Amino acid sequence: MMDFTPRLKQILQIMLRQQGAVSVKNLAESVGTSKRTVQRELEYIQGSLKGYDITFMSKTGTGVWLESSQEERERLLSQLEQGNTYDAGNREDRRKRLILEILKDKELKKLFYYSSQFKVSEATVSTDLEAIEEWLNRYQIRIIRKPGSGIAIEGSEENYRRAIRVFVEENIDTQLIREAYDPEQGVDFKYKGVRKNGIRQILDDDVLKRVVNCIVGMDNPRIRTLTENSYVGLVIHVSIAINRILSNEIIEQDKVWMDKIDEDEDYALARDIAGELEEEFQVEIPRVEIAYIWLHIKGAKHEKIDLDGTKTLEIENRRLQQMVNEMIDVFDAENAFLLKQDEEFIQGLLAHLQPTFVRLMHNMQIRNPVLEDIKRDYADIFNRCLRVSEVLSRWTGKPVPEEETGFLTVHFGAALVRLESRNENLRPVDVGVVCSSGIGISRLMSSKLDKVFKDRMQITTYGKNDITPYIISKTDFFISSISMELDEIPVVFVSPLLNEEDMQAIRNMIYRYERMPKKRKESDKFSAQLEEINLMAEQIQTIIKYMIFFKVDNHITFEELLIAIGEKLSPYSDRREMIQEDIRKREQLATQIFAEFGFALLHTRTKGVVRPSFTVCMTKDLKAFEDPYFKGINIVFVMLLPIDDHVKVNSKILGYISSILIEDMDFLSLICRGNREEIRDALSVHLKRFFNKYIYNN
Repeated sequence: MMDFTPRLKQILQIMLRQQGAVSVKNLAESVGTSKRTVQRELEYIQGSLKGYDITFMSKTGTGVWLESSQEERERLLSQLEQGNTYDAGNREDRRKRLILEILKDKELKKLFYYSSQFKVSEATVSTDLEAIEEWLNRYQIRIIRKPGSGIAIEGSEENYRRAIRVFVEENIDTQLIREAYDPEQGVDFKYKGVRKNGIRQILDDDVLKRVVNCIVGMDNPRIRTLTENSYVGLVIHVSIAINRILSNEIIEQDKVWMDKIDEDEDYALARDIAGELEEEFQVEIPRVEIAYIWLHIKGAKHEKIDLDGTKTLEIENRRLQQMVNEMIDVFDAENAFLLKQDEEFIQGLLAHLQPTFVRLMHNMQIRNPVLEDIKRDYADIFNRCLRVSEVLSRWTGKPVPEEETGFLTVHFGAALVRLESRNENLRPVDVGVVCSSGIGISRLMSSKLDKVFKDRMQITTYGKNDITPYIISKTDFFISSISMELDEIPVVFVSPLLNEEDMQAIRNMIYRYERMPKKRKESDKFSAQLEEINLMAEQIQTIIKYMIFFKVDNHITFEELLIAIGEKLSPYSDRREMIQEDIRKREQLATQIFAEFGFALLHTRTKGVVRPSFTVCMTKDLKAFEDPYFKGINIVFVMLLPIDDHVKVNSKILGYISSILIEDMDFLSLICRGNREEIRDALSVHLKRFFNKYIYNN
């Protein structure tokens, strides 16, 4: 059976019991609402009667009536009476329905209307109204009580729509809208969920269908790259707007706000959407409505951004670039340098922050359906992101809601996971493969294991009687096709042919042990510490020894500077090109030119170098670079990391150099004098302090 709204049920029950025509005025009085509201319900009545051999008829001056056989009338009437599953005793459901009634019709109503609707006393309705006021007040909507008359709703159309949108998002199964975006699904399947919870009273399913078809039919790349939540939000926003426009409810125009609109590609898209809707619904969409569609698009999130260097990273991102560095610094000062090298993280954060600015500046709310899960499961990262949100708040001058902090937590959390993965020192696992003799089945198993796991395992074959305490001490685990009793070391028992279940058990064991330290004596551990300290000393010595200082013409461009850097850092043309391309890509993600500090800090990981490097570049007269791209800076620092196994050590050293450039003004002043040996000596002093502190902490 079709789902009917409570009011439509009342209207149908009256009409089904009425043999002749009935006037809309009499229907309104019987139902306890306005004539206009009944007319609005009657506009969609025929669509609700699908599945029944009943036709809705109307005639001016006569009224409205239903034509059908008596048997069909009785069938629908019986199902309407049986289909009312509303439980008056469910307080939460009742109050939700009360919000729905208020949102779908702002007209004055008496308490008796609601008490009849929900089958409770007027005193209960009054208590329910007090309970839902807090929810309505969030959107600057107030309930006005008028003794003897009833209650009315007070609030701007803009706030009224915000409340409707949030209510719809909280109560509709938005999966149906996502499915509507999938052409594989059938139309009936796409929209059947709209009728749940009575939502179709304010988000009419027919309007929703037509809105989705308009938006999807445009096949616009800006729409295709929207995240699912942003796509759902756009559909809901436009559907509510159309419903309100059809009811002659228009947002009040704010001329000051409207004058600030930039007619960019997003505004052109909003105008195109409006054009499609005007043609579909035969209405005129005012400029203020187009502006709000534009604002929604500006505040929407996209799966990816275009990093071609010409479109995305223009004026808006120039503000974001400086802010991103500050956000990363307050999130994790120790790992900030490495996080700034994560291109996936920087790209994702920039893509997220552009619409975030729009939402904050225009007080637009965003719903985060997993906020409580994030706060519970990732409490530490969320708390650190509260500091990140403080940075965002300072830059925008607006408070940052927890919902936005939750989305930032996702970005920063993912970056930490990638960082931890890169920092993992995976090692080959020492595995013993055992059979009765050590020369039969174990050899066959070893051959198969070697093909599958390759360098992840160091395999030795043993006979059962070969296992000694020494072998146990240097082996991580055994794989055996025969029974073995070894309490002090894990054994994976397998069939000689190694089926898929056996292979999965071995995979799990390898994953565990390749992340664990190798079995060592205390003397071995001390040796490892000495090796790491020795590596740190070697890398510091390398950076000091091969520090490069060179000068260029004042009028050099950024691209010309990249060529000069490549030539200074490598004698090989292919490596020069790698250096130039990797620095260029990093600069496109977020500029590394910091006018407030007076220098650029070009840093990245690249295959173009084989050792960590620190380079200082200045102009020939030690004055500012003249090209506008450099924003009047005097120095360009270049710090490059090789792509090798020493990323952790190298990053610590270069990260330390980055910090002293910002924190030690005396060091920066010395560099500004442009004397190569003075710079090298000062760098040596600083890195000696760093090395001494490193030894002390280890």
